[in-house]
Amino acid sequence: MKLNHNLHLAYCTNIHRGETWAETFAALKNYTLAVRQRVCPDQPYAIGLRLSNRAAQELGDAETLLAFQRWLAANQCYVFTINGFPYGQFHGTRVKTGVYVPDWTTPERLAYTNRLFDLLAQLLPDHVEGSVSTLPCGFKGLVTTPEEHALIRANLWRCVEHVARVSEQTGRKLHLGLEPEPMCVLEGSAEVLHFFDRLRVEHPNDPRLNEHLGVNYDTCHYAVEFENPQEAIGCLQQHGIKLSKIHLSNALRVKPTAEARTALSAFADDVYLHQVVVQQADGQRSIYRDLRDALTGEAAATAALEWRIHFHIPLHSPPTALFGNTADHLLGVLDLLAGDPALCSHLEMETYTWEVLPPEMKNRDVVEQLVAEYEWTLRSLVERGLANAA
Repeated sequence: MKLNHNLHLAYCTNIHRGETWAETFAALKNYTLAVRQRVCPDQPYAIGLRLSNRAAQELGDAETLLAFQRWLAANQCYVFTINGFPYGQFHGTRVKTGVYVPDWTTPERLAYTNRLFDLLAQLLPDHVEGSVSTLPCGFKGLVTTPEEHALIRANLWRCVEHVARVSEQTGRKLHLGLEPEPMCVLEGSAEVLHFFDRLRVEHPNDPRLNEHLGVNYDTCHYAVEFENPQEAIGCLQQHGIKLSKIHLSNALRVKPTAEARTALSAFADDVYLHQVVVQQADGQRSIYRDLRDALTGEAAATAALEWRIHFHIPLHSPPTALFGNTADHLLGVLDLLAGDPALCSHLEMETYTWEVLPPEMKNRDVVEQLVAEYEWTLRSLVERGLANAA
């Protein structure tokens, strides 16, 4: 939906199953329209579309794409952003580090992302920017050599060139957002700045870099890394790095008492990777590849001050006696946006872990869950003058 200051808000449809276009479209018809009826029945409604590679290929068929464009118009819906992070199956199977494959060392990732921009350019309404979010180059354990890092930069530059061509040909303003995440090639602010510095050295004074490549700022990921939103976003601004999109997401934070560690086992699923950053009382930090590793490793036996866990919990989930959340980081980002609404025009709520949430956090159907996400988010936006009260 369109908010004040030309901001756009959607939820990411990666919460729903759907690897084929038929499955993806069915989810839009069955769930997205039901949510739209509850939160935005009378105004154009924005969709944060997730397309697998297979679904993108199938939607590229001219008749299929035309049918979708007509469906969007008939239902007063529009697409302004596409989640291009997960390439393949994302639900109902063991994903873990597979979500980073193929990475940006491969021609498959480049072709997939270019295809998403080709589709987005044909779906965007007039005078609305378009963004695609992608993985932060690759997973550190899978990308290890200088040659692989050089190949990543080369492929991303080929994508920038493609996005620039599509933008010029269609008159659209399009940009790709790299999404930093724990244990990835781009993990924290320092790595992001270094990466863009390398690209600028390799492509000096080329305006296409700043215009078409930026960062997808996921508030869960940055909070798990213990980053301060004012400092992190300030660094991006000072270095002229575009904020392509802001993912509104919430992470788990706990004081790792014996009781809390026992309760955390309910979050240790076999589908997604849940990196854990541990902060000690002396300020030192360590990182664990997955929640089970932290629960069974040395972290469980040390007097850590706090754990932050890459597990996207609902935005509206209140703190409990055992579990906190990182809503303070998310709200800090919204405070910055209220102070400078031109900071980023794309907002997307992302709680893709709904299927694997513990039962006490999933005591409603997915439509009710998404309506509650909107209610929490819109209330926070209204409080900051970024949206009008209903």
